Amino acid sequence: MTAGLEMPRNLVESLAGDRDDRRRDWAARLPERVAGIADRWALSIGAPFQPGGMTAWVAPTRTADNHDVVLKVCFRHDESEHEVEGLQLWAGNGTVLVHRAEKDDDTAYLLLERAAEDRLLAGEPEPMQDEVIAGLLRRLWFVPRAGHPFRPLTQMCAEWADQHDAYPHPAIDPGLERAGLELFRSLPATATDERLLLTDLHAENVLAAEREPWLVIDPKPYVGDPAYDPLQHMLNCPERLHADPDALIRRMADLCGVDRERLRLWLFARCVVESAWWPGATVLAARLAPG
Repeated sequence: MTAGLEMPRNLVESLAGDRDDRRRDWAARLPERVAGIADRWALSIGAPFQPGGMTAWVAPTRTADNHDVVLKVCFRHDESEHEVEGLQLWAGNGTVLVHRAEKDDDTAYLLLERAAEDRLLAGEPEPMQDEVIAGLLRRLWFVPRAGHPFRPLTQMCAEWADQHDAYPHPAIDPGLERAGLELFRSLPATATDERLLLTDLHAENVLAAEREPWLVIDPKPYVGDPAYDPLQHMLNCPERLHADPDALIRRMADLCGVDRERLRLWLFARCVVESAWWPGATVLAARLAPG
């Protein structure tokens, strides 16, 4: 499939059971895509980072003028559609810098600032992660200008709710499920403040760097309620979340400057959506249910 090009393990494993012909065709053409961008941008490209991600080929790279950077060759999928535009708007203010970018029908090419890929925020104690994540979110919640390209959080939530029933999921109380899905659809429209969100910020997407202590990679920008944005970090702390969800809600709400009750509602609704593939989310949803 990709003769002559080393592949990230996670990408290979994700393709094994993938029924998406577009992504499989994209992966099959990765050697020519990587070779093409190396030629166009005069790059010397190393082996990809391992284990890597499921939708991109990312490798350490050197430019013709001997700058160490990172090349990301990414399959264009819905959630990351505006990664380039988001990083360009943030312009290195808490995120990696974009030195150059290009898109075609199914691929985004990004030449990015090099950070310390061997030191993730995920390796630090979770209380420290809370503070770093919250600090980054508060810096990155921009109000985008009129005419921006970013989609509303309402759209993402509606799509996720629509997809929920397509997955086999554990027994969850039907009333609880209906309430959670309805809330997941309706909450975005009740926000009194809308900002540019990352929607997938967690400690594995934050790398140590020289220019700043920590920099964000892989944002999935949408515009909407800031109270949504701490969720992925919280879900990535399952032991604390199961032990005392209210304590984690209070901590992250206060660190991020968002309403505690609103964050609790978001977490309940998201747990209902996650219950399709994470049984533990069903237990959390029952504990967090309103009323």
